[in-house]
Amino acid sequence: MRAVRTERRRVTHAGAAEETLVTRAATLAEIAREAGVSTPTVSKVLNGRADVAPATRQRVEELLAQHGYQRRRGNATASPLLELVFHELESAWAMEVIRGVENVVREEGLSVVLSESSGRLSLGQSWVDGVLARRPTGVILVLSGLDKAQQDQLTSRDIPFVVMDPAGDPGQDVPAVGTTNWDGGLAATRHLLDLGHRRIGVVAGPPQMMCSRARIDGYRAALETAGIAFDPALVREGDFHHEAGHRAGLELLGLADRPTAVFAGNDLQALGLYEAARESGLRIPQDLSVVGFDDLPIARWVGPPLTTVRQPLTEMAEMAARMVIDLARGGRPATLRVDLATTLVERSSTAPPASAATPGHLTPPPPGTPRR
Repeated sequence: MRAVRTERRRVTHAGAAEETLVTRAATLAEIAREAGVSTPTVSKVLNGRADVAPATRQRVEELLAQHGYQRRRGNATASPLLELVFHELESAWAMEVIRGVENVVREEGLSVVLSESSGRLSLGQSWVDGVLARRPTGVILVLSGLDKAQQDQLTSRDIPFVVMDPAGDPGQDVPAVGTTNWDGGLAATRHLLDLGHRRIGVVAGPPQMMCSRARIDGYRAALETAGIAFDPALVREGDFHHEAGHRAGLELLGLADRPTAVFAGNDLQALGLYEAARESGLRIPQDLSVVGFDDLPIARWVGPPLTTVRQPLTEMAEMAARMVIDLARGGRPATLRVDLATTLVERSSTAPPASAATPGHLTPPPPGTPRR
């Protein structure tokens, strides 16, 4: 267990003295001496032990990163686990990802460990400490992100990681698997435009998520291409849950000049829109067209079946799993960033706007009006 260390030494060549840089390995004992701690303490930090003071842990981690320390481990020291980290687990979306990862690890003789960052898009230190203690074969982070210090911690222990559908920019040197979110937003909005809709609302996801911003950018691009001005009054931000779609739907459908169609940033928010339309006395698709994003299994079974943009979640998860396993075996992916294609799936939740729904001519009935 050594770290590469560069020192400046004075070397003599044929009687002439000159300074040169000499590279050698820094031992854990030297790192411990520089940190002012014992070598066993450095070993505890490396192994994710909890019995180290936070300030000491931080000082040791900084020195390990500074010296570019990386554990040389054999396959025998890695646990036969693949750690799958979600920012939250309570959704059918997560189940599709888990299914894809299990399709791969089953063939590799590995088990899956599930972690949740309690709805946070950035991971706390306690999660990283747990990973260091478990020493899995690899880590897949879903809709989450690691800061530079956490990346250094995993790298120094030779624990490979891949980000799936990253929440933010993972960096050029971080392996990542995503989908064509911008294309999906463009396709969803173009579909509504082709049906004749001109006043199209949108219920976005969290603005700090890259996938959410890309879908809205695709929506705006479709409007601009059609010569329709972007109207901020038709945009609501959500959090990818049913409740957000319901709340935003009631706001949009309560406008004096309401939209005749709404693009939801994901299927769960689209289902919330269904409920908002029902409470507003509007029929889908006769009075309101709705498009989702994801194509979760439930999209086929709601009434009416949901038109949505399919992102290949299972295939994305399979690719991320294969990538991290390949990294664990010393391989190097041909490309660090892979985006799989999205596809518009047309079902029964979209139709041309009714003549009565021409902008400016329809006042929605008050909430609670029975469905027609």
